[in-house]
Amino acid sequence: MSTPAKTDQSPASRQGPLGVAAIGYAFMGKAHSNAWRNVASFFDVPAFEQKVLVGRDPEQVAEAAARYGWAEYATDWRAVIARDDIHIVDICAPGWMHAEIAIAALEAGKHVLVEKPLANTVAEAELMTAAAVKARARGIQSMIGFNYRRVPALALARELIAEGRLGTIRHVRAAYMQDWLSDAESPMTWRLRKETAGSGALGDIASHAIDQIQYLTGESVTEVTGTLRTFVSERPGPAGLEEVTVDDAAWATLGLTGGIGASVEASRMAMGQKNRLQIEVYGSKGTLLFDLENLNELNFMDASAPVREQGFRRILVNEPEHPYMDVWWPQGHIIGWEHTFTHQIRDFLTAIQDGTAPVPSFEDGLEIQRVLAAIETSANNRSTLTALSSSSAASAPSLKAGV
Repeated sequence: MSTPAKTDQSPASRQGPLGVAAIGYAFMGKAHSNAWRNVASFFDVPAFEQKVLVGRDPEQVAEAAARYGWAEYATDWRAVIARDDIHIVDICAPGWMHAEIAIAALEAGKHVLVEKPLANTVAEAELMTAAAVKARARGIQSMIGFNYRRVPALALARELIAEGRLGTIRHVRAAYMQDWLSDAESPMTWRLRKETAGSGALGDIASHAIDQIQYLTGESVTEVTGTLRTFVSERPGPAGLEEVTVDDAAWATLGLTGGIGASVEASRMAMGQKNRLQIEVYGSKGTLLFDLENLNELNFMDASAPVREQGFRRILVNEPEHPYMDVWWPQGHIIGWEHTFTHQIRDFLTAIQDGTAPVPSFEDGLEIQRVLAAIETSANNRSTLTALSSSSAASAPSLKAGV
């Protein structure tokens, strides 16, 4: 993974506010719009304007733009990117559109934030990364939206690991479980077609788990074994039953640099689990436990304490000394899932202002894409051990890279 580097030119000298365009108004478009609408109320960020929200349906995007605080709406993203008053493009559209939009925006000199996963294929991710590297040399920034890096408890976990509080990290377990597809009669969507989604639970939510493993440990995946399962092979569509061409659940074991072992599990058919990302990090001197459904809490076991006092202690991550928390509410007044996107926008705007490359970068997104592809390859070959390329493994993340 990449380390923030100073670029040759700083956008801080720009006169006037930055004009923002968001492409996509559904689930992620709503989450990002909420962040754009609120970030300046709490954080000291450069001036910007919510210029335009882009979507395919004119009536629905017009309604969304009015509700979410955008000055106007549009249906042609190419025309919006060409506008001189647009300086930032926030891509919340489905994965199959990411590469075309991001590359066009970067070539047009726009800063780009794109939702995870970076693309639907490694080839697309490589093209996007090449465009990002080229644009960075001109002071144009880009970032991928792994928003869970901005959960204060997980940012604190990374700090504790970097400080050596867990000693040598030995293994990590990450499980991301949802149940929104448990009903076999749930209708077909673009997320269940490989040509539009790329993959199922693997790319949708396992990508978050894999990013957290690398983010927290500061190491990169070098080898994988994987298994994919599709439990419901057909779902009702407008014209009758349609074939589901992506996975419903994924399992993988990972080998990382530094001798770390990790396991990943992801399912969108785990009945009773609404949005549960559980992360366990085990070291020679202690352990950290996290559960997204209790995102204000981090559990820490310090093995350096006397045996008679050892045990997990609950840290309520709401103190001003904790990451991001100094601008929010008095201690004990918890924040929620939506705040991670506000933190993300804050970090992106600050990087643009300072002329530093934000993280996670497109290079980081490409690395995740390679891991996802390796898991698919392993699963297609009866879970055989699959090594990642040496170039990918060599780009190990640095704990000095910050969030």
